Amino acid sequence: MMKKPEIPGDTMPSLFASALEYLVDAGQRNVLFLDVMRRRGEQYREHLSETVPHVLNYEIELIADGRKLDRPVNYGLVRVKPPAGVEIDLTRRPFVVVDPRAGHGPGIGGFKADSEIGVAMKAGHPCYFIGFTPEPIPGQTIEDVARAEGVFIEKVIALHPDADGKPCVIGNCQAGWAVMILASLRPELFGPMIIAGAPLSYWAGVRGKNPMRYSGGLLGGSWLTALTSDLGGGKFDGAWLVQNFENMNPANTLWTKQYNVYSRVDTEAERYLEFERWWGGHVNLNAEEIQFIVDELFIGNNLSAGRIKTADGETVDLRKIRSPIVVFCSKGDNITPPQQALGWILDLYRDVDEIRYYGQTIVYTVHETVGHLGIFVSGGVAKKEHNEFSSNIDLIDVLPPGLYEATFEAKSGSTVNPGLASGEWIMRCEQRTLDDLRALGGNSPEDQRRFAAANRVSEINLANYRKFVQPWVRAIATPQIAERMRNLHPLRVGYEAFGRDTPAMKAVAAEAETVRQHRKPVAEDNPFLKMQETISKAIVSSLDKWRDTQEALSESLFHAVYGSPVLQAAVGIDPKADPSPRPEMSVDHRKRLEARIAELRSRIGSGGLRECGIRALLYVGMARGMADERGLEALRRMRKEDAASRMSLSEFKTLVREQFFMLLLDQEASLAAIPDMLPHDMDQRRAVFGAIREVLSAGGKMSSETAKRLERVAQLFGVEGEADRSTSSFSPRSIAS
Repeated sequence: MMKKPEIPGDTMPSLFASALEYLVDAGQRNVLFLDVMRRRGEQYREHLSETVPHVLNYEIELIADGRKLDRPVNYGLVRVKPPAGVEIDLTRRPFVVVDPRAGHGPGIGGFKADSEIGVAMKAGHPCYFIGFTPEPIPGQTIEDVARAEGVFIEKVIALHPDADGKPCVIGNCQAGWAVMILASLRPELFGPMIIAGAPLSYWAGVRGKNPMRYSGGLLGGSWLTALTSDLGGGKFDGAWLVQNFENMNPANTLWTKQYNVYSRVDTEAERYLEFERWWGGHVNLNAEEIQFIVDELFIGNNLSAGRIKTADGETVDLRKIRSPIVVFCSKGDNITPPQQALGWILDLYRDVDEIRYYGQTIVYTVHETVGHLGIFVSGGVAKKEHNEFSSNIDLIDVLPPGLYEATFEAKSGSTVNPGLASGEWIMRCEQRTLDDLRALGGNSPEDQRRFAAANRVSEINLANYRKFVQPWVRAIATPQIAERMRNLHPLRVGYEAFGRDTPAMKAVAAEAETVRQHRKPVAEDNPFLKMQETISKAIVSSLDKWRDTQEALSESLFHAVYGSPVLQAAVGIDPKADPSPRPEMSVDHRKRLEARIAELRSRIGSGGLRECGIRALLYVGMARGMADERGLEALRRMRKEDAASRMSLSEFKTLVREQFFMLLLDQEASLAAIPDMLPHDMDQRRAVFGAIREVLSAGGKMSSETAKRLERVAQLFGVEGEADRSTSSFSPRSIAS
C-alpha cells in the first residue's frame, strides 16, 4: 500500500486564511462595484438633464449658435479657453475640432488635458470646438450641418485676421467625412485638415479582419434604418449606433469593461466613470440624417466614388479639396481600419501624378495597435501623433502636392540638431505611391461587385418598405410609443436600473461608505485571486472565439449570397463592368490644367533670387523623397530673421508649389534658367546658397545623391567648392529677399 504524502501542518490553515481573506475582499468589491454602477446611473441622469452636455476638459465660450441660422441645426461653435500657464499666439493659425455625432455625446476631442485640443493649445494655437446638443432641429439634414460648419469656420477666420494661415480643422470619426464634404464644397475656408479614424471608403477592407462592413448587406440594406426612425417618430436613437460599436467586441462589452472595474475597484472607478459619462450620453439624429449616412456612405460608398450631390445639384468631389489632408488611422481599429480611411485615394486616383494634377497634398500615418477610441483619447497618441501634427502643421501646409506618409523617430543622443524639433519625436513626411496603399490589402473586383449587389438590394428593399410598410408604421408610431422605445433601449435600461433614488440604491451607497472605512484588499499572491483571474481570461477567450466564429460566418454568408451570379444578374450588376469606376477628370478641369501648365512653362525663366533659392532647394530635396520637420524649423527661423520683407505663409506656399511644378514639367530647363535669374551680387548668391545648405543639413548627413545635386546647385549659383562646407549646428541665415 502506498503511503500518503505528508501535508505540512500549516497548509490547511493557510489555505483557509487565504479563502477568508479573499471572501472578505470579494464581498467588499461587490458592494463597491454596485456603488460604481449607482454613481454611473446618477451621472447619466445628471448629464442628460444638462442643456448642452459635453465632456470637454476646458472652459468654453459660445461664439455661434447653429440654432439661430437661417437653416437651423443643433450645432454650435465655442472658443476653448486656455488653462493657466498656456500661452496662445494669435498670429498662429487656429485649430477647429469637429466632434463626431455617432450616437454618443460631444467632447471627445478635448476629453483630457493630453488631447487634440490640449496639444494644439500647447503648441500656441487658438482652439475652437464644434459640438452639438442631444436633440436635432426638426428637418435638419447632413447638408444643413455641413453648411452650418462652413459658417462657423468663416467666423473663426474673421476672428483671426492676423493668423498666418487658414484654420486647421480636425474631423474625428464621422465628423471626418462631414468635414471632407464641406471642404469639397467650400475649399477656400480650409487650412490643413486632420481626418482621424474616419470611414471614407466603407466597402474597403481585408477578408477575415473587417466584418462590420458586411452588416448592411446581411440586414437586407437600409430599410431597417428607416423602420427604426419611423418607430422613433422621425428620430433615430443614437443608442443603436453605440450598440453597434459594443457588438464589435462582446468580450469587452459583456465582461472585460465591468470586470476591470470590479477587480480594481479601488483605483479604476473614477477613470471608468469619466469615460461612461461620454459613452453613455446618447443623442438622437433625424431620420433624414441617418438615412443619408447609411445609404450614401455605409452601403452605397458614394462619397469616394463622387456620386453624392447637394440639394442644388453640386457634386461632392473630394478632388476639389485644395488644403493638405492628413489621414490618421490604425491597424488596431476594427471600426475604421486603414483600408476604409485611405481607400478613397485609390477610388479617385490612378497614380500620384494624378493627385498632383489636382494640386492635392495627402499625408497619412498608420498606427500599429491603437483602437478606434484610442485615436482620440489615448494620452500616448496625443503626446506623439497629434502633438507632432499640431507642432508641424505649417510643414504639412507647404509640402508640394503628392502622397506622403508621416513617420516618427524618437529623439536620442545621436539626433542631429535636436533643438530644431519640438517635443520628443522627429516627424518626417516621406513620399509614397499608390502601391504603398494597395499593400495594406483590399477588395478584388469580385468583392466590389458583391458590395454593389448589396447596395442595389438595399435600394430595392428600401423602396418596397417605403411603398408598402412605411405608411402603416408611421400611423401607429405615436410620440408616446417613440419615447417608450427610447427609454426601453437595452443600453439606457442598463444606466437607468442603477440610477434611480430607490431604497435599494440608498442601501448600497450607505454600505459602500462603511466598506471604504474598513477596506481590506486581498494580497496579490492570494491563490483564490489568481483563480479569479484565470476564470476571467477563460471567459474572455470564450467570448472572443464566439465573436470570431460569428464574424467568419457573417463574412462567408455575405460573399455567398451577394456573390451569386443569379442575384447579381437579377439586380442588374454587370459581371464584366467595374462596379465603382474612378470618376474621370472633367473637361473644365482638364482645360484649366492645360492652361496652368502652359503658364508655368512660360514663366520658367521668370523670377529672381527668391525663386532660384526655392527651386534649388526643391531640386536637391527631391533626391531625399521626404521632408523633415527640422528643415522647416530652419526655414521658419530664417523667415523670422528677415521679418521686414518676409512672405506670408500663403505666398510662400504658392511659390513652393509653382517652383515644384516647374521642376516636374521640365527639370533641365528649370535648372538651366537659374544662372540668368540670379543677381550679379555674389554675396547675395552665397547667402542664399548657404541657407539652402543649412536647411538641407538640418536633418543630418546628406546622401550621395543629395550631395551631388547640391554640388550642381553650387555650380549654377557660381559658388563651386562651397557645397561640402559642413556645419556642426544650425545657424539661421536669410533665404527671403
